[in-house]
Amino acid sequence: MLHSPITQYFDATEHREAREDLVFAVQNIGASKVAIDCGCGAGADINYLITNGFTVHGFDLEKESIDRCTRRFKGNNLVSLTRASFSTFNYPQASLVVADASLFFCPQTEFKTVWQKIVECLNTNGVFCGSFLGHEDTMASDTSGASKLWPTVCAFEESEVRSLFKDFEVLRFNEHRSHGKNTQGIKHQWHLYQVVARKLQPNANASTA
Repeated sequence: MLHSPITQYFDATEHREAREDLVFAVQNIGASKVAIDCGCGAGADINYLITNGFTVHGFDLEKESIDRCTRRFKGNNLVSLTRASFSTFNYPQASLVVADASLFFCPQTEFKTVWQKIVECLNTNGVFCGSFLGHEDTMASDTSGASKLWPTVCAFEESEVRSLFKDFEVLRFNEHRSHGKNTQGIKHQWHLYQVVARKLQPNANASTA
């Protein structure tokens, strides 16, 4: 039986280990442990977060994502799931926002408003942990048709990403480039900006990594 690319992606990522940036972000969270997982997929990050004592609000536009996570975390009161887009999700106050490989799919026309919501929902000293698509990524250039399931993606220059964090202390900022195959076996060039940053008190001076 053939599986859709979405199903293949969820199968491949459901039990992956937490990325180094997320582990680092969790280590920089204070006593309040409330997280938002933007584009929660098959729930790998949710699983890591609840294991570390977080209450997690996860959302995803894909029905399969919410169905999988509902089964996976059935009966766990630490997990709240919503089928929603970036623009329709009701962001609760949080100490951590995780947006790894998900903000790519926020339409460019909606990104400014969505980003404002993300910044506003973070508590002072709250942490953002996520990634942004660079213009050299296959999904942005679409030279191989790899992004045909997502006809619009949101890509950035480095200066544009850095400008988003003027009210943050940037704890980590890495530009990542690599070549290989994605979970569907399609050749892919990755170009990502990976950021972990702490929201500052109003009028505090930001610093960048």
